[in-house]
Amino acid sequence: MTNRSRRTFLVQSALATAALTGTRLMASAVSFSADSDWIDAHVHVWTPDLEKYPLSSGFKKSDMQPASFIPEELFAHSQPSGVKRVVLIQMSYYQYDNRYMLDVIKAYPGVFSGVGIVDYQAADVADKMKELKQGGVRGFRIYPAAGEAAKWVEDMGMAKMWLTAQKENLAICPLINPTDLPFIQKLCQKYPDTTVVIDHFARIGISGQVDPQQLAQLCALAKFPNVHVKTSAFYALGKKKAPYTDLLPMIRQVVDAYSPKRLMWASDCPFQVEGGHTYASSIELIRDRADFLSASDKEEMLRGTAERLFFK
Repeated sequence: MTNRSRRTFLVQSALATAALTGTRLMASAVSFSADSDWIDAHVHVWTPDLEKYPLSSGFKKSDMQPASFIPEELFAHSQPSGVKRVVLIQMSYYQYDNRYMLDVIKAYPGVFSGVGIVDYQAADVADKMKELKQGGVRGFRIYPAAGEAAKWVEDMGMAKMWLTAQKENLAICPLINPTDLPFIQKLCQKYPDTTVVIDHFARIGISGQVDPQQLAQLCALAKFPNVHVKTSAFYALGKKKAPYTDLLPMIRQVVDAYSPKRLMWASDCPFQVEGGHTYASSIELIRDRADFLSASDKEEMLRGTAERLFFK
């Protein structure tokens, strides 16, 4: 990037942030590192502007922790680590109202892609998925209430989602617990041509220990060639303490099962930068501490896989 184009990008970014938040610009502009092109495959953003972007029923202002996480706040964490592009995940505060995420994608051309949320039981779910695709959405998050995942297997609305995703080259992105893995396996058997991206190792290790049987279940899904896994949310798994090296054996087993071409690193910001955790410590686990990964392996996990699925 030339100095002139970089200055132009910074000005556009700052103006876009001001437009989205209604706030004054911060004193210094945000710059991006020129020596890498990493992609963060999982970030949530939200704004304190509740008049323009109201919360979904069931949520109130005090539920927003932190009070905001706008693009400029993200860039302050991501740019020192050389992250230039980001996959946004629709925040549950807005439920099916994807407008803020779509506006952020539009305001920063080429920087963001999106994973939206739709009501899979709505009659127009397929049309809604196609509409959101036009705004930069490349995947759709599904997350079950207690016991709901078992019902997904035969649900007509869920079937429509998976088939639409297949036809439109979109990803289904399950946020699940380890106990839900058998139901995802059944869905993959029914819809083997649908791209699937499992969030956060299916939360294996959230109890503080990585259960070998649960990890084996996750790795067994690698037999479906369209299943991918996010190596992410390190702050919430295992010992839950940087530098997170206790998670390396799990990561290595997943790498052996899927290969780096089907794995992608993600921070899960802003949660990765709370409670004493840092953005740098998350990306460093893959970039600097996983010595079993080659340079090309790291390129795939830090950029290539997410680029193919969410930026093509």
